[in-house]
Amino acid sequence: MISAQRIKAILIKDYKDFSRNMAVAVTLFLPIVMAAFYGRLEKTSIDAHFMSINLAFVLVATYVQCCLIAEEKEKNTLRTLMLSPAKTIEILMGKGLLSFILTIIVVVVCAFLSEYQPAEPVVIAIAVLLSTVFYICVGTLLGLLSKSIVEASVIVLPAMAIFSFGPMALLFTNDYPVLSLFEWLPSSQLIELATLTEGNYTTGDILTPLLVVTAWIVIASALTVWVFQKQKTD
Repeated sequence: MISAQRIKAILIKDYKDFSRNMAVAVTLFLPIVMAAFYGRLEKTSIDAHFMSINLAFVLVATYVQCCLIAEEKEKNTLRTLMLSPAKTIEILMGKGLLSFILTIIVVVVCAFLSEYQPAEPVVIAIAVLLSTVFYICVGTLLGLLSKSIVEASVIVLPAMAIFSFGPMALLFTNDYPVLSLFEWLPSSQLIELATLTEGNYTTGDILTPLLVVTAWIVIASALTVWVFQKQKTD
């Protein structure tokens, strides 16, 4: 049985730690500023709308989450948490809940400021929720692999670059066919899904991107749990 009280306690502790770390907290505003800029343009493409949204994913769900986990490791409080009666699922859910809430808030604000009005809001909402879970898994994994906040800030950069700017690499696939692999990134699939919902589509068309993102979640979460359990027993 999962204890909601333990998850809540971890969430409250993370919120207090986060509120004291202004260097990390300021990253929340970067995608919002970008969205506000695009909102001032007369016409904004789907790609432009999701540039700020994908940036929110990597900066909040991945970077912030990575730093929160790394800070716990640096202070040796994560080890204490691992040795507590709390279950692995309770710890991981509790540690990811703050980043989840912050990410959803920032994504909603970005969509509002850039005046993005999806044709199928329910489908996009599901995709955003799935994407948020994936990016939090990545942030948690990288945080577990880091020994300090400084190291986390470095180790997270390649992931941030790949997932945020990966869709832009698809513009050069004619010259570099290997870049077509970026089509399968969650960020690219999200843009693909949003584009499909603006026109004629079938159920199969929208299921494919959702299933791809779900597959990424399965892989990322499995790796995260494996690393967590390994560090717990070391």
